[in-house]
Amino acid sequence: MINVNTYDNLRSNIFNVTQNNFEAVSLEVFHYQYANNALYRKYCDLTIRDLGAIKSIHEIPFLPIQFFKSQQIKTGNFEAESVFESSGTTSSINSKHYVKDLNWYTKSFLDGFDLFYGNIEEYCILGLLPSYLERKNASLVYMVDVLIKKSKNTLSGFHLFDHKKLHEIIKSNEENKQKTLLIGVSYALLDFAENFPMKLHNTIVMETGGMKGKREEMTKQALHQALINQFEVEHIHSEYGMTELLSQAYSFGNCIFSTPPWMKILLRSEDNPLQTFSNALKEHEPQRGVVNVIDLANIDSCCFIATEDTGINYADGRFEITGRLNNSDIRGCGLMIV
Repeated sequence: MINVNTYDNLRSNIFNVTQNNFEAVSLEVFHYQYANNALYRKYCDLTIRDLGAIKSIHEIPFLPIQFFKSQQIKTGNFEAESVFESSGTTSSINSKHYVKDLNWYTKSFLDGFDLFYGNIEEYCILGLLPSYLERKNASLVYMVDVLIKKSKNTLSGFHLFDHKKLHEIIKSNEENKQKTLLIGVSYALLDFAENFPMKLHNTIVMETGGMKGKREEMTKQALHQALINQFEVEHIHSEYGMTELLSQAYSFGNCIFSTPPWMKILLRSEDNPLQTFSNALKEHEPQRGVVNVIDLANIDSCCFIATEDTGINYADGRFEITGRLNNSDIRGCGLMIV
């Protein structure tokens, strides 16, 4: 039985967490999820000997992301308001994220957007996400849909294949010096850029990864350079998120990401998946490993997730995604070779 007071207290702290108290709040959330998430507790009991010995976030067990494919990952008992489902190939088993409260998810991504990009009402939001719009229950579509509505700009909206209309809107926004965010899946952005090259001054181009089998795979660097050339911008922005999370990290260029305060990237050993590295970097040398994510917004699911992405942590807290583990399923952003 969940202690309502404990739950409410934890939720009240999550979006107010700071660098100074992140570890303390994370440890509180860990013990709460251990007590109220049966599957996570079972996994922890198999991987740790002494629960009381966990004094650091680097000692917390991270649940393998594959469990989202076969289990309902819930902390507590609730009827999900929505079930987000990952993308993938026709033969793959997709992950499902049982979301207790869509308003909570909305607060997470709106607060994150405001932190990195400022007031949403200043933007025209243009979503170029055909592969996501063609299927149901995509968390990215839900997020962009809310951003479109919150922008209050009459030209904001989704675009499937009418690139001519999209070009006209962006051209008008550029002439009017209207701040614009064009967020799209990689292959659709490339198609649009090749058909309608233009010089952008007031438009942020943000890719979410993924060729979805529509185009030949290419590196992130090659993708960004192609878009830079066609749009004559200095940088291409990126979003790092996934179905299993309720928070996003953003890159303003060069594929180097920053997280909101309630999210943190740790790295683990590829040879020993239970070994999470300390963040103490020697002489500011980058740290390489497999990505573990702490997403405190995931309080109703699991906040501690072991992904299949490989990455680099930098001394300033930023990180880079460098690829995927061998033999991991191809899905979502993983369809892009980094």
